[in-house]
Amino acid sequence: MQWKGVMPAMTTCFDENMQVDHAFMTKHAQWMIENGCKGLIMLGSLGEAATLTSDEKRAILDNLIKTVGGRVPVVAAISSLSTQESVTLAKSAADAGCSGLMILPPYVYKGDWREMKTYLGEVLQATSLSCMLYNNPVSYGTDFVPEQIAELADEHENLHAVKESSTDVRRISAILALTEKLRIFVGVDDLIVEGISAGATGWVAGLVNAFPAESVALFDYALAGKTKEAFELYKWFLPLLRMDTVPKFIQLIKFVQQEIGWGNARVRGPRLELTGRELEEARQAIQHALNTRPVLTVSK
Repeated sequence: MQWKGVMPAMTTCFDENMQVDHAFMTKHAQWMIENGCKGLIMLGSLGEAATLTSDEKRAILDNLIKTVGGRVPVVAAISSLSTQESVTLAKSAADAGCSGLMILPPYVYKGDWREMKTYLGEVLQATSLSCMLYNNPVSYGTDFVPEQIAELADEHENLHAVKESSTDVRRISAILALTEKLRIFVGVDDLIVEGISAGATGWVAGLVNAFPAESVALFDYALAGKTKEAFELYKWFLPLLRMDTVPKFIQLIKFVQQEIGWGNARVRGPRLELTGRELEEARQAIQHALNTRPVLTVSK
């Protein structure tokens, strides 16, 4: 498992009957890989995992692992209401052939460090797969601070990366100051250039679902220290990247996909598709981005 580069947090496509559209997800994954993505992260928040059954989750993993054929790693996001359910999902992902896990805090319950450390430990020990810890206090209300992350890394051999989504770029350098073991991934789209400057070497990206070539180019420019090129592309991309950081990020990103012809805007309840002013503002931002789109070699 190589924790590096741009790894999409893949959306889950639904057909007209609100069932998982595996055929489209196959094409979508191929497109991501063709445009330079280094791995695929399935069943995350953007993948609407909370609305998927266990059977649907396993079917998605089976399909994508078959689609990828070992070209890039498939990573399963692990999230649930209970420790036992997370452990079961982790084992199922390993059995399906996933290369890694991205472990989220439990849904709803915001425990203290003693409880969260125990929970994470049980999931980490459930398989031998390489793991990434997902820290997103903004969305989940549980904050893994750098000292706690370093403690976990010392105690668990298979914890190799962190998806840092606190929105505080200082967290990246703080983690790296405490441990050299972990790879740091930026987890919010509109912090990628600053995050790489602070030492991140990966990006769990959202708008990559619609703009993979631009996402990979932006990452590569920033990592190579090509500041001028990076900020020119970043300036164009930021209005869309900021869609990844608001409560309706799933609806917005799926709408962007629909507008460019790579997916549809369908979401499972309780989420509803955008309407009214929100829809019009999103459409205007997308149209402006398309009208001013930089010239890149984009795979079709």
